[in-house]
Amino acid sequence: MQESLTLQEQGEFARAFVAGLITEFGLEAEVGVTELDAETVQVAATGNDLGLLVGPRGSTLSAVQDLTRTVVQRQSERRTDRILVDVGGYREKRATALRRFTLGIVEAVQSSGEEQALEPMSPADRKIVHDTVNEIEGVETRSAGEEPSRYVVIQPSS
Repeated sequence: MQESLTLQEQGEFARAFVAGLITEFGLEAEVGVTELDAETVQVAATGNDLGLLVGPRGSTLSAVQDLTRTVVQRQSERRTDRILVDVGGYREKRATALRRFTLGIVEAVQSSGEEQALEPMSPADRKIVHDTVNEIEGVETRSAGEEPSRYVVIQPSS
């Protein structure tokens, strides 16, 4: 175990783990690493028929990401940086669809003047909704409920 890993070393451990996992599933993919900022690395797998690693609504992908983080954290005595895992571009496709959905809800809230509660969603999805709404005048968001049933409410600004 090393005392501290650079972001680049963390990315390589994460890439190797994800590549090995894909091989164990009998799948084929290219696995690359990108440093998104000074504290975040993304491991992305691209290939055909990788839906098994995404799962329903990204649930398997979330588990793969958690496992990957755990594997990297076990290589270092110190806290690791942020590690994101994506398969087949799922996360960006999901974010785009969620932004489009949110804009539709914002229109409904603006025309009716009534707040609207969304279905429970993951913290990452809630962040996309909050960030999307924060860019629009006249509406605001709040989170409500308890995990795992926490959800976003979109409402007219007060």
